[in-house]
Amino acid sequence: MTVTRKTAAGCAIAALIVPLAATAAFAFAPADVTTPRRAVSLVVDPQHYTVASVAQEPVTARAAFDVYTPPAPAPVADPAPAATTAAPAAAAQSYSGEAVVAYAQTFVGVVPYGWGADPSDSFGCDGLVQYVFGHFGISLPRGADNQAALGTVISADEARAGDLVWWPGRHIGIWDGAGGIIDSPDWGRYVEHHAPWASSGPPIFIRL
Repeated sequence: MTVTRKTAAGCAIAALIVPLAATAAFAFAPADVTTPRRAVSLVVDPQHYTVASVAQEPVTARAAFDVYTPPAPAPVADPAPAATTAAPAAAAQSYSGEAVVAYAQTFVGVVPYGWGADPSDSFGCDGLVQYVFGHFGISLPRGADNQAALGTVISADEARAGDLVWWPGRHIGIWDGAGGIIDSPDWGRYVEHHAPWASSGPPIFIRL
């Protein structure tokens, strides 16, 4: 029997394929065909699906994207006007204003103007006020502004005899209660009783 090369090659390939096939059949064969198998039943509730479309979108769904406009604020009522409180009346004098004026009047035309605070020497405007009120037990410092600072500012309508008449930083005198003042005015003059100087502007009235 003559074996050709082609036949020999075919036999060799067959010899290789048969063992490989047998090995694969063994590897993937069921482990035990006699083992009973359990049947598993999966019960799934029926599912309902709704396919949405732009045409089905409710109009209210788009409202969430609208621009929010806050409501207009409620009108606020105008506050009630504050009750007008009358200014408290100036305190009464602790001395007799008429007596103060009468005592100051005794120096009119008698005591000259100067730096002093004594009738035996001279009176500056503040020296006259200090001396006169000291006679009634009211101690005052020198200096027109210092004397005014110890009292209470009052209106011209409240001023009465014995109150002070003050021009800040310049001059001070004693109000006579009838539109005039008693003061020691300037160099070369004596204590005087006269109307306030219009050129000096309105004075400030002080009650001690």
